[in-house]
Amino acid sequence: MNNGDEVAQQRRGRLPGGLTLRAMAPNAITTAALCSGLTGIRFAVTAASGTDPMLVAEDWRKAVAAVIIAGMLDGIDGRIARLLNAQSRFGAELDSLADNVSFGVAPALILFLWSLQEAPRIGWFAALAVAIACALRLARFNARIDIEEQPHKSAGFLTGVPAPVGAGLAFLPLYLWIATGNPLFREPLLVGPWLVLIAFLMISNLATLSWTSLRPRRSVRLELMALVGLIIAALLTEPWLTLSGICIVYLALIPLGVWRYAKVKRQRGVVLRGEALPPA
Repeated sequence: MNNGDEVAQQRRGRLPGGLTLRAMAPNAITTAALCSGLTGIRFAVTAASGTDPMLVAEDWRKAVAAVIIAGMLDGIDGRIARLLNAQSRFGAELDSLADNVSFGVAPALILFLWSLQEAPRIGWFAALAVAIACALRLARFNARIDIEEQPHKSAGFLTGVPAPVGAGLAFLPLYLWIATGNPLFREPLLVGPWLVLIAFLMISNLATLSWTSLRPRRSVRLELMALVGLIIAALLTEPWLTLSGICIVYLALIPLGVWRYAKVKRQRGVVLRGEALPPA
């Protein structure tokens, strides 16, 4: 490439090799999320080999926090890509690979080192269940990414529990252990079946609520804004109990998502048959 071509590319915001400067921002955030998830594994390894109870507990908190930060970064990289009009196939593939590590491999290893290694055979299978389920879910998402008609997506719902949410739910026993110090929450016989359940929810075909399906009425928007403020305040003061509560509320809303999607599906069937819709 001659100097004139390089200058022309730089004027268009494009680096030599074809990658635009604009596209680097969301990909850099995705890479940061990957680093955060991997750092969570590092904290877990340190905690598992530590001897000071206070330092060990702090490292477990850091391990979970690192995965949560990865989830927060994962929640904004796609939005920034759309805002900058910088979506690319490369970014989509990088995002899936980062998600697999941060929300599949990292939670599996953290929970294995925290609890499941006390029952190494059964515990390892439970850890594998989460990691494999996350990979399968992301592979299913990538396989359908170019399919226009997806029943759940077109109705504003998700299929199964998203990978970041699944990782957050998988940590529920760890949240409760940090918040209460109760050794019951660390029992492999509790943690193992819990991980298998979360793995099932991640790869299931259940319709789950998405942000696009939540459309509050105007009359309650101020109340919702106040509720969000209270949740943020609770996260700052009692983060682990608040995270536990959020997980429980999300699980309780899964049947609501299934019911609402079934209702939408029935209404679509009525419209396709040309019948009058029943009164709301």
